[in-house]
Amino acid sequence: MSGNPASRASGVAVMEGQGAYNRHARQQAAGGVLAVPLLEQAARLVDLRADDTPLLIADYGSSQGGNSMPPIRAAISVLRQRVGAERPICVTHTDLPGNDFAALFQTLHDSADSYLRDQPNVFPSAIGRSFYQPLFPAAQVTLGWSSYAAQWLSRPPAHVPGHFYNLWATGAERAAFDVQAAADWQTFLSLRARELRPTGRLVVLLPAIDDAGRHGIEPMFDAANDCIGELLAAGTITAAERARMIVPDRLRNRAQLLAPFATTGSFAGLTVEHCEISRGPDAVWEAYRQHGDASLLATQRARFFRATFAPTLAAALDPTTEQQAFADALETALALRLHAQPIEIPQTLATMVLARQKD
Repeated sequence: MSGNPASRASGVAVMEGQGAYNRHARQQAAGGVLAVPLLEQAARLVDLRADDTPLLIADYGSSQGGNSMPPIRAAISVLRQRVGAERPICVTHTDLPGNDFAALFQTLHDSADSYLRDQPNVFPSAIGRSFYQPLFPAAQVTLGWSSYAAQWLSRPPAHVPGHFYNLWATGAERAAFDVQAAADWQTFLSLRARELRPTGRLVVLLPAIDDAGRHGIEPMFDAANDCIGELLAAGTITAAERARMIVPDRLRNRAQLLAPFATTGSFAGLTVEHCEISRGPDAVWEAYRQHGDASLLATQRARFFRATFAPTLAAALDPTTEQQAFADALETALALRLHAQPIEIPQTLATMVLARQKD
């Protein structure tokens, strides 16, 4: 788990390291399947220069790479059908500087799903920098992919009294998250538009909310919040640490995602080819319906929460507080609570395809 002082200061942390996110992000992997056909179609539509210039696929917010392998492999397969085996294809994975890039490259080397298997002239690399900054020179990216990443904000704009998550925010705190989310979304789109080649496509999959303002993960977040309260009562964390805990992301609805395009139909040279809010699968629950083991279900849920959110919550701890002990205690308490009441946690997901207009 990250002990990066910058993570503590900013409140924005990476996923749990040592490959933990790869091992426990089954929910994200299942959701990502929804967008793979869109990525394949985007790969069929991008204009490929009639020369030997390398094609560049950008993976924005790769984490440790496990969930990037199948979609990137699918995109490469389509591009290979169009350009043959000799033309170089570069794949660049981007994430925050503290990301576990060692696990990413190990996954590329070892995974049966690796897009490097049986693919000549494919060249992977990585960039450790926020995607709220420029990542590539202008007009270099052929195809962009971003999965379960663009909901994360550049900074936490407020804290939510009594909770670590902004779905429970009201009043000024809720407004602050909406303003930050709108600004960050425009920044993300503007930077990607600059980096895409003319006719290049960006496919985005991200957790969302429906028109009623719900996602589906609320019961787990409430359970985790209760567990944090238990850790406070037990003296594992202090009241000041508890008050600082916030997850700096914002789930958007369809109207919020389309807001930058609402006036003219385009934004920063991008047009929307597809935008849909749909209900994604709960892969762990579907498995539970087969095996019936409530303990296994609870363990998988708690480890998913830990790998995805515990490093960010731990960024609120004082430097003298042991982050590993906090994460262990939170995982244990959450598993016990979820074991007592197994519940399905469906996902509300947004899929988008954005095209760079010709100059």
